[in-house]
Amino acid sequence: MTHPLVTRLTTELGWPALDDIGSFDAWAASPGVHVAFVPGDAARNLETPDVAIILPELRMTFQNAFDCAVIGDAIEATLREDSGVLKTPALIFYHDGICLGGIARVRDWDDYMARIPRFLSAPAAAE
Repeated sequence: MTHPLVTRLTTELGWPALDDIGSFDAWAASPGVHVAFVPGDAARNLETPDVAIILPELRMTFQNAFDCAVIGDAIEATLREDSGVLKTPALIFYHDGICLGGIARVRDWDDYMARIPRFLSAPAAAE
């Protein structure tokens, strides 16, 4: 069962909910930096709602320098394995289809502020 704060990301903020690998690949390969929010099981992981609140704030703080999508259960395990970001909730960063890495679980704000600029400044795959 999805937590209401995760559902809010797709219903109120209009972020795509990606449940199949084809849709994910098309989204991640589009130009720019993308953050795949892998919520995990909100019933077992109490950090999931926290990250669902933090991610929109991060996007606003970085002046919409990246877009976001919510990853569905059907492809969650594949993305975690492919990216090497195994713990949830996770924010996995992509640039032009290339996985840049991720941030697992809830972090201090300063940790987000230190790590996200590195993802945003990573060179595009085509460059």
